[in-house]
Amino acid sequence: MEVQSTRKRRTQRGTTARAVSVAAVAALALTACGGSTESAGESGEQVSLRFSWWGSDARSQNTMAIIEAFEAENPDIDILPEPNSFTGYWDKLATQAAARDTPDIMQMDLAYFREYADRGVLRDLPDVDTSKISEDLLVQGRTDEGQFGIPTGFASIAMMANPEVFEQAGLELPDDESWTWEDFGQVTEQISQQVDGGYGSTSPFEPVGGIMIWLRQEGLHLINEDGSIGFDEADLREYFQFQKEFVERGSYPEPTIIEEDRAAGTERSLLAQGKMGVLNGWSNLLPAASDAAGVELVPLRLPSMTGSAEDNGLWQRVSMFLSASTTTEHPEEAQRFIDYFVNSEEAGLENLTDRGLPANSDVRDAVIDTLEGTELDAAEFLQDIEDEVQAPEPVPAAGFGEFQDILHRYETEVYMELQSVDEAAASAYAELESALQ
Repeated sequence: MEVQSTRKRRTQRGTTARAVSVAAVAALALTACGGSTESAGESGEQVSLRFSWWGSDARSQNTMAIIEAFEAENPDIDILPEPNSFTGYWDKLATQAAARDTPDIMQMDLAYFREYADRGVLRDLPDVDTSKISEDLLVQGRTDEGQFGIPTGFASIAMMANPEVFEQAGLELPDDESWTWEDFGQVTEQISQQVDGGYGSTSPFEPVGGIMIWLRQEGLHLINEDGSIGFDEADLREYFQFQKEFVERGSYPEPTIIEEDRAAGTERSLLAQGKMGVLNGWSNLLPAASDAAGVELVPLRLPSMTGSAEDNGLWQRVSMFLSASTTTEHPEEAQRFIDYFVNSEEAGLENLTDRGLPANSDVRDAVIDTLEGTELDAAEFLQDIEDEVQAPEPVPAAGFGEFQDILHRYETEVYMELQSVDEAAASAYAELESALQ
């Protein structure tokens, strides 16, 4: 799943690239259709590198500004942009990989990272400086064969609370350093009862915001280090029952409304309408979610089983990586661009938190100094939990990308009572195992 922000830019930077629209970027990208490269840098001629990414208009504007700045410092390299939507990006990349026509440099998501690394699509990146990036972040882009992804930034999961909805319900925001899942159930049930047309919360996004957190709080992992599934059918049965009880007690909306809200998009969601008390989501989505809701949402730690913040299972998750293709004819130049993108303050001040809070610690400090409002709130939340976060999840195995659909589908069956918890757990577990084979 993508970790993405569509926040408004809060600082003024004098670059013409900010005015580049997605249409203009797409027009520029047409020049890249003829292949990965034009000529070899070793001959002293210009090197052209294709660079693909997914994201919003704002991200494309940020990215074009970075490309322009990089090209000014590296006149021997031309970067050919290939922007796309999130869904369109992966459909296109799969086709390109099959034809061995992948871009020289590509944005990579953790959910699909292992699949492309194990298939030999991604190149080891030994020449990128990683000295200012923590090991907990680097390991998420690494396999036994090498460092195939360089983290751009990171985020963590948060409960984003709407203080106005809590006030309507006559409730104070919970103490997020000590609240339990039972506390969560009571608070969200009260909001659903007290706020006209409102709901306490909703079913979490899977698998990261739901079962993965639940398993981590139980001392388990979704995927083991060896790529095998990290839990058994009984665990899945218990988890489905755990979520079903929130529907039954009224903490979550009716199943049909859950599905409608999931498909609505941020701007039309129950949260945006001021009808939801708390929503499970990525910390760097706080600014966009706040803009949609028309109120500054408050990031909270997730509840735990024990009432201790150190047991809530949170970790620093890489927002996305930059990777290079094994088919590039210019690996040195590709790594030079990745190094600039991740390690230069200039690039960091263009990205801000759009690709997560910067992974490079020096760049991160520079960016935090420019933030305000909910962007600063999101950054400070990550700083507040820094001493509590646990080790990251093992790198997801190939097939992990199918987990979201499988889990959401069977959870819906359970919520609508189309299948019993036992039936859904058995069928879902079989599909999850099959996806990893």
